[in-house]
Amino acid sequence: MKLLSWNINGIKSALKKGILLEMVESGKYDVVLLQETKAKEFPDAFDYSEYNSYFFKANKPAYSGTAIITRIKPLSVTYGFGDPEFDNEGRVITAEFDKYYVVNSYFPNSRRELTRLDYKLAFNKKMLEYLEDLRKSKPVIIGGDFNVAHTEIDIARPKENVMNPGFTEQERAWMTKILQKGYIDTYREFIKDSGHYSWWSLITFARKRNIGWRIDYFITSDELKNSLRGADILENVYGSDHAPVYLEVDV
Repeated sequence: MKLLSWNINGIKSALKKGILLEMVESGKYDVVLLQETKAKEFPDAFDYSEYNSYFFKANKPAYSGTAIITRIKPLSVTYGFGDPEFDNEGRVITAEFDKYYVVNSYFPNSRRELTRLDYKLAFNKKMLEYLEDLRKSKPVIIGGDFNVAHTEIDIARPKENVMNPGFTEQERAWMTKILQKGYIDTYREFIKDSGHYSWWSLITFARKRNIGWRIDYFITSDELKNSLRGADILENVYGSDHAPVYLEVDV
């Protein structure tokens, strides 16, 4: 199974640029996870007979939102955690398949001056509890924008960003914790070196200079370790301030 995850920074904008629709129509990916859709309704551009589309919007207009587009019809689809504190921002969709769960998530940004750090950490705690509960019945794949660079090799300028949003000790510690709980950062199973990122600031034209952050991930539970076939960042795909991330797993 081949999965793609992409923070598209607005689905209407992404569709105008053409690359998103092109990637879905290519048929290369069995499951596509989208974050930050920023839309009230899911565009009819994805009404393909061979795909099933699921959309979770935020209550706030033009904000957050997630979507799953899948060729494999899920057994069930769940929207959110079942907790209004988090679910009103449309950040989590879970598709249950025969042998695994796929969770699509857009993690909160802790924001300047860390005004949402407490909310982010509460979301993280809830997410780990949620994954552990799912995992009791079958393996889990979670993809999305985690809004955190885990280690110093996941960010171009670590010293300058200590305690900045997305590189706080608390956020990084949660990433360490989830991996210690028996989850795998799939990208690091295949690529060990630095200099590979999935997000670059548009304001500073950072992508041209590759001054970026790796904040988009596919994480799997350990049960899938021997089934991993490949993981990558599609750094040459444009259309958003994020690059898509890719996972191939034999399930």
